[in-house]
Amino acid sequence: MQELSLSDWLATELFERVPSNIAVLDREFRVVKANRNFVDAFGPCQGRHCYEIYRDDRHPCSSCQAALTFADGKRRVSEEQRRNRDGRYSHYVVHFEPIQLGENETHYILEMSRDVTATRLLQREHDIVFDRTPCYIAVLDRDMRIVRNNELFRKTFGESIGKRCYEIYQQQNELCEDCPARQTFHDRQVHSAYKLGRNKEGENIYYYVTTAPLSRGENEPSHVIEMALDMTMTRMLEQQLRLAFDFQESLIHSAIDGIIAVDGEGKINICNPSAKKMFKCMGENMIGQKITDRFVPHEFLDIVEGKGSCRELKETVAYDCDGEAFPVRFAGVALQSGDKHVGSAAFFQDLREIKQLELEKLEAERLAAVGQTVAGLAHGIKNVLMGLDGGMYVVSSGMKKDDKELTRKGWEMLKSNIERITSYVKDFLNFARGRSTLEVRPVDPNWIVREVVNLYKDVAEQAGILLIAEFQENINPANLDAEGIHTCLTNLVSNAIDACEMSEKMDCKVIVRSIERDDTLVFEVQDDGCGMDYEVKQKVFTTFFSTKEVSKGTGLGLLVTRRIAQEHGGKVEFDSVEGKGSVFRLVFPKKRLPALSDSPS
Repeated sequence: MQELSLSDWLATELFERVPSNIAVLDREFRVVKANRNFVDAFGPCQGRHCYEIYRDDRHPCSSCQAALTFADGKRRVSEEQRRNRDGRYSHYVVHFEPIQLGENETHYILEMSRDVTATRLLQREHDIVFDRTPCYIAVLDRDMRIVRNNELFRKTFGESIGKRCYEIYQQQNELCEDCPARQTFHDRQVHSAYKLGRNKEGENIYYYVTTAPLSRGENEPSHVIEMALDMTMTRMLEQQLRLAFDFQESLIHSAIDGIIAVDGEGKINICNPSAKKMFKCMGENMIGQKITDRFVPHEFLDIVEGKGSCRELKETVAYDCDGEAFPVRFAGVALQSGDKHVGSAAFFQDLREIKQLELEKLEAERLAAVGQTVAGLAHGIKNVLMGLDGGMYVVSSGMKKDDKELTRKGWEMLKSNIERITSYVKDFLNFARGRSTLEVRPVDPNWIVREVVNLYKDVAEQAGILLIAEFQENINPANLDAEGIHTCLTNLVSNAIDACEMSEKMDCKVIVRSIERDDTLVFEVQDDGCGMDYEVKQKVFTTFFSTKEVSKGTGLGLLVTRRIAQEHGGKVEFDSVEGKGSVFRLVFPKKRLPALSDSPS
């Protein structure tokens, strides 16, 4: 077989081997020759007009590039949409090459087209991604000029093509010292940086910029692409969060109450200076430790373990690092983030100073009352002495006259006034005693009530008064000075019996109750005697004030009762209606009762 020469191969084979759609058009726009690729793309075409093939039309295109090439003999390139043999339109890049068989006249046109539909689709997707990406994108040349940017960039910084990046971002005339784009041009690596710039309105914008090289195989990149994420809102939120954190940290640090917070695992992560001082511990040593009842009340551990959301104790006991107990007011709360338990916080108010002030106040009140009592006692004893003088005179007169009746009368006067002096002195001594007389031990409140009722039962019965004891079942023992509470109840029961005797009612009764409710112990003495009017109620705790006969009362009983109640951390309350009766209550919050260790030896 004879081998083809190169010229023969080019003449016979090249037309078919070129990977493009090739057709030759005459001046009537008819296809006079086409290669296999063209036929495969557009179907049989010999002798058909090009506009019939590409557009299924009967008339030439108004902007026909082939017609222009026939007219001026110049080669052309255009991008067109053409219908292929299966009826779908595709994008083609078309080259028009004039074929001149004579001088200055184009007889045919060689038309070469290549399907670029897939390329154009990729380009379109790229353009959409480039333009719609929610960050600022710009392409820079080596002179730092912006050659392309996306929609968000233009919206934020304005028209910037041809301008240098630092003129747009920083609104300055010099390159930034730490410019990541310059570093990328230098080492062809990706670089990032946090930057502060300005938008087209001159407002500050915080952004995080990343630069990457763009090249077509050159040793040095010809362009750099910059992608910047707007961090302005994030930075504002960070600043607001920092302000809120600093504010809360300052509150916690400067709080006079001790604050301890634990995480969801019960480990201490906050211990403010007041808590460090209160617990005599270095805060650093406590941080990270598991919270235990070594420091805090067990009620807080319940919150830490998810057994409650909040708890408040007006008075309880905490322990410092030396194991020493001290009184505190406590509040605990569970910390939530949505439905998730993230930790717990405890707040402690050190009550040691308050307790000391209460003791000092009680002592001051007692001493002040003692002063008032001494003054009143002197006046009372003066009256008694006058009575003694009168009695002595009557006795002397009776003896001189040998008048036994007169002598007996004088002796009765002496006896009565001696009893008054004894009563004065006893009540005064009882009132003047301080807290040092307390002997605290666990006592059954019902037992004290029973003892007092048994003591006065005969006295009440002789006066025609019904004395009743009402006990609450299963009442818990309490830390009390039994003798002191006994004295209080005897004073109140005695007053109640006297009030019934002063009443005009025929059937009176006195009820003594022991009640435990809301972690509070209450002793109650109720009578349906004469009651008190407004004026008497205002003077009920006044030294030496009494509504009884001169020979029966000193006016110190309720003062003694109030003093003993206060020494137990309690108080005296009363309600009274004139003509209907009175109710006196000894109210003792159990958290404030004296501890056994407070009892003197």
